[in-house]
Amino acid sequence: MDFDDQLRRYFGTADLTKVHAEAMGAGIERMRVDFGLEKDRGRRFALWAVLYMLGTHLDLETAFKDEADRNSARDFMDLMDRTQDS
Repeated sequence: MDFDDQLRRYFGTADLTKVHAEAMGAGIERMRVDFGLEKDRGRRFALWAVLYMLGTHLDLETAFKDEADRNSARDFMDLMDRTQDS
């Protein structure tokens, strides 16, 4: 799942600076719905990662049943925090 493809699918463009607030909210809502329906662990994690980068924080205990997935999500969050601090 390519990052730009995800952005185009949910927001109509890969350039988020061109997305109006209403469209951003609608795209995030569609992503949350797809996240809830997705069965493939990799695709599910990719959706979660984009949601996280967009500032939509999902409770890890609810989002991921598997402890390994929760740990991967925590690692991703730590990595993102470190890159933002740089």
